[in-house]
Amino acid sequence: MLKEKDQAPLDVIIINEKGQKISLKHFFGQKILLYFYPKDNTPGCTIEACNFRDANREISAKGIQIIGVSKDPQSSHQKFKNKFSLNFPLWSDPEQKLMKAFGVWGEKKMMGKAYFGTKRSTFLIDEKGKIIKVWPNVRAKQHSQEVLNYLEL
Repeated sequence: MLKEKDQAPLDVIIINEKGQKISLKHFFGQKILLYFYPKDNTPGCTIEACNFRDANREISAKGIQIIGVSKDPQSSHQKFKNKFSLNFPLWSDPEQKLMKAFGVWGEKKMMGKAYFGTKRSTFLIDEKGKIIKVWPNVRAKQHSQEVLNYLEL
């Protein structure tokens, strides 16, 4: 997993919820809060997304763009976004290109079974693409508050 002070992979191209090709390079010059989550419309991911939706005004007031990334297709993202009135972009990474570049795609365990999936993680990236802060192994319920607490420092 990438760490604080690492350069974010700006050139990895994936798809936004509108089906357009996009990369972090499109946001060069702007701070980004990039969060990776396992799946649209699941309980934990919905809580996390809705909490970020509710915190977006405070986060964007600090000049930070929230972007959510999962391996779901853009059609799923559109429905998820509309259903919960999400006010930030969702990017589709079905081939896990960006996830692997950040080191958040890997082996996980649930009930003793190993499988590969997205490790719920968040990265705060500065205007030049340097990672300022990493939140690994995020707990969905309180994560947006953790981010807000950090931004108040």
